[in-house]
Amino acid sequence: MKPRITLAECPLADGAMLSLQEHDGRKSLLIHGQQICGPATRAAEEELALLACAPFRPARQPKLFFIGLGLGHSIAAAAAELKQKRASFIVAEPLAALPEWHRQHLPDSPLLNEPRVLLENDCGPAALIRQAGMLHAILLHLDASPSGPGNRPWVDDRRWLSAAYEALQAGGLLAIAGSRPIANLTRRLQRCGFDVAEFQVPASPNAKRSRLQPIWLARKGRAAG
Repeated sequence: MKPRITLAECPLADGAMLSLQEHDGRKSLLIHGQQICGPATRAAEEELALLACAPFRPARQPKLFFIGLGLGHSIAAAAAELKQKRASFIVAEPLAALPEWHRQHLPDSPLLNEPRVLLENDCGPAALIRQAGMLHAILLHLDASPSGPGNRPWVDDRRWLSAAYEALQAGGLLAIAGSRPIANLTRRLQRCGFDVAEFQVPASPNAKRSRLQPIWLARKGRAAG
């Protein structure tokens, strides 16, 4: 059996330890030994990016905002999907150690190889408000992305959802992926003014019987300004 190697570790604000591990050539981020980003989330992260980018292939300057860096799976997929030279991919990552891990341990990271990636450290409402009306899409994975106050998902914060709505252009998308269904999330998004569609994608596309994971696409209606 091939060993599991810990490449780096960093304490989080709540006292938990985040670790970057490698096993059989595949890398994962773990908290308390539980994978939050890696092979278990990669398919959903990449499908999230494809669904979020699809309406904006004709855009001259698509502008996407990613909640967290993770291992770069959704960012790489979006960059491959949107070829426009003037596209921009803003990555909001509050943990300073994570970009450094990419530089040290992830040579294929889009953070290193994609010049259209812009890194900032705030993924809260204030950061979104600064983008008012300018974003084509906001992408968030409920496991792989950083949490909000109280270690709760940002989608639990009504102020954050309102800021996300205002940050999007008319017709823009708040794209959310998760490892399991979230009760009332569709209704919560609708209350903030979004038109919502929910999809189910396989966690392991090559498996014969793969568990399905949800993706929500919340669209800012064109009549909403």
